[in-house]
Amino acid sequence: MSARHMALLRESTCAARNGSVAQRPYHRPMRGIRLALAIVFGFVLAWSAPSLSGDEHSPSPTVDEQASCLASPEPSAASEATASPIGPCTNGPTLEQMVGQKLVVTMAGHKLGKALAGRIRRGEIGGIVLLGRNIASPSALKRLTRRLQLAAAEGEQPPLLISVDQEGRSVKRIPWAPPTMTAPEMGHLGSIRIARMQGARTGAALRRLGVNVDLAPVADLPRSSGSFMYQQGRTFSFDGKRTARLADAFATGLMSRGVLPTMKHFPGIGLAIRNTDRYVSTIRTSRAALRRDLRPYRRAIRHDIPLIMLSNATFTAYDSGDAAGWSAAIASGLLRTELGFEGATITDSLNGTAHARGMKVKTLATRAARAGTDLILMTGSERSSARLYTALVERAERGSIPPATLRASHDRILVLKERLRSE
Repeated sequence: MSARHMALLRESTCAARNGSVAQRPYHRPMRGIRLALAIVFGFVLAWSAPSLSGDEHSPSPTVDEQASCLASPEPSAASEATASPIGPCTNGPTLEQMVGQKLVVTMAGHKLGKALAGRIRRGEIGGIVLLGRNIASPSALKRLTRRLQLAAAEGEQPPLLISVDQEGRSVKRIPWAPPTMTAPEMGHLGSIRIARMQGARTGAALRRLGVNVDLAPVADLPRSSGSFMYQQGRTFSFDGKRTARLADAFATGLMSRGVLPTMKHFPGIGLAIRNTDRYVSTIRTSRAALRRDLRPYRRAIRHDIPLIMLSNATFTAYDSGDAAGWSAAIASGLLRTELGFEGATITDSLNGTAHARGMKVKTLATRAARAGTDLILMTGSERSSARLYTALVERAERGSIPPATLRASHDRILVLKERLRSE
């Protein structure tokens, strides 16, 4: 992790402990209140603490206290020296806040409704993915994105991730905005300069519209014309080196204009024959054969890619049971431990793949959260995403999702959102 991102992570963690981004609402309590609490707390300790000679029978922490401590990182000696007098385990984000920041959901129509606005203000949503039904005109889209961010600000929540699929011709939610070239066209030219320029123009256009995340570029490497990604016209090239250079250049262009790129679909679905959003896809290829699919990600990680989307396909070489989006072996082991990625991860949409598997979205979302995937993308109705939030909070309260795993994701999400201010 770069020094800048280490600093951002420290700031977000300290802010979470002190209440600036953790406790609803996300703001720093007044200095006088904190001082008063510290004084009262000190008197209580002086009155109730056992003698300094030591008490071998001092009470153990309650279950709730243990859960609170699990949700907060273990303080270092340096942090203990500067910790709030109230203590390190009482100021962390709540389970509701940590779950809310994970969810990236869709909305109905091109106007913000009261119910969704309320959920945003309460911190039950971390991001919005815009679909075609949400996009009417440039002016209407600007109004929508402003109102979305205003709702977050009114609730004193972190800014929303407002994302869109803006890859190119076949997958281009905002029809009047760049890129003006498709991935295959850029791949045919093979020019890093042109790919970066296309990314920069796309980023500039999205930023003007209030969109801060592009769910692009695609880094999948097709092996043959039978690849569904190739057939949809979404891949740069059959050549791994060329794809790595161009995907990285497009992502760099987006970042140069303050828009976060999302490289997808890790660890690569170029071998998939059928659409992974609609069918169960299992790729039974060796690790050695899959190594070339990782090349674009290795390059992008070296260049500080902030966000990576995990695919809905199962890769038996890494995990015989779970697809990448909810596989700890892939999301944590392969991506973070082997490749050294320290940014944030997001699932592909869970709705279609849940239906294809005969499963409930909340089941896959729970597995993804347990696996350490940071953001959960769902494209169902507003009502269904509200139910998902409630279900995930309940499961977190029962301990089905480890608090420490939720906290690690929460920290990475806050760092990602801080980049929106610094890009």
